[in-house]
Amino acid sequence: MTTGFARLPDAPAFRLTDLRVPLCLLEGDDMPADGNGLARVDLAIADGRITAIEPAGAASAGAVPAASLDGGIALPRLVDCHTHLDKGHIWPRSPNPDGTFPGALNTVGADREANWSAQDVRARMDFSLRTAFAHGTAAMRTHLDSLGEQIGISWPVYAELRAEWIGRIALQASPLFGATEALDPAHMQAVIAAVKAHGDRLLGCVTYMIPELDQALDILFRAAIENGFDLDFHVDETNDPAARSLEYIADAALRHRFEGKILCGHCCSLALQAPEDEARIIAKVREAGIAVVSLPLCNMYLQDRQTGRTPRWRGVTALHELKAAGVPVMIASDNTRDPFYAYGDLDLVEVLREGTRILQLDHSGPDWAKAVARTPAEVLGVDGGVIAAGAPADLILTRARDWTELFSRPQADRTVLVSGKAIDRTLPDYRELDHLMGRAS
Repeated sequence: MTTGFARLPDAPAFRLTDLRVPLCLLEGDDMPADGNGLARVDLAIADGRITAIEPAGAASAGAVPAASLDGGIALPRLVDCHTHLDKGHIWPRSPNPDGTFPGALNTVGADREANWSAQDVRARMDFSLRTAFAHGTAAMRTHLDSLGEQIGISWPVYAELRAEWIGRIALQASPLFGATEALDPAHMQAVIAAVKAHGDRLLGCVTYMIPELDQALDILFRAAIENGFDLDFHVDETNDPAARSLEYIADAALRHRFEGKILCGHCCSLALQAPEDEARIIAKVREAGIAVVSLPLCNMYLQDRQTGRTPRWRGVTALHELKAAGVPVMIASDNTRDPFYAYGDLDLVEVLREGTRILQLDHSGPDWAKAVARTPAEVLGVDGGVIAAGAPADLILTRARDWTELFSRPQADRTVLVSGKAIDRTLPDYRELDHLMGRAS
């Protein structure tokens, strides 16, 4: 068992003193912040909740015990708004043969048909949830492959796990299928029934440039309006500038006067548009109230991969331009040890660290921590992503005193608090999944 570096008082009420907290993730009265956007505070905690937030050293020592963070950065538990728990950890039995997007798509399809029983999906999803929890994740949205018989397998398993994880990770799920399948009334009927029975009022698909894209989007938007669903799309995951389904989604949202939430993931080809086209599309996205999540680790892995050729671009969307236009923007984990991304561990501290490097989030404002915390919490409609008086004492504690210290090391010794108590951060062993991979441990 490991609970990280921090040694907390064993008491129902205590103080955490001398923390640095991102001002953008701090609720309440304004606090002074340094050039890194970090405010230095003390937290009073009682019965699992934060009862007060004060400038560091402002309060006199009281009767309750205290533990000093010595200037270490504290974050709220984080929010992962785009994952694929049903695909996770199949790499050992189904590796991507060439590292490309088509290679991933075909390999996952074959593995799904051959192996995705309820037992298989449950074991891999639970493994992923235990991993994310140990790293400090508070809420997650997963996409579930929703094709044919898999609809009846994965959705009941997901609903069972969501119930089992209440109080540890708040879960949401959105169906995943190609835009072409939206044109099939029987398919849409099966998906909507599964969402109603087991889901979270979410509908969505993968959009790409088919002649019937407007028709497919109209079907999805009408279904969402009729059933009170929000929408979540995989969008333009390609380096082809002719891929502009993001603009089609924005047009559909405006055409239908859609009042629900819309989250679009990837949007890679937006970064390869001519400046005037990019500006037009972003303006429509803003007008339509669409939020955008970039998946920097997965997109850097897949995009612009050609055998024997060094990639020429990073695969990520125009996140700075979207943010500057007022579009809510986020980053998230995406795939984990499957053909779409061979690596990853559902660790949002890693995602923020690597996303900062890939997307050059440094030198562009001190509030990018919102992209894995406050903003996805607001878009998903879940509590969390901020440090606030009255909120649960759900925190990630580190010894890093500024962003360069935080991002230079993986913070493997972090302490994660849930309701004011340090959790066991022992990660599950990959050997647990060996029986599903067809190999002995």
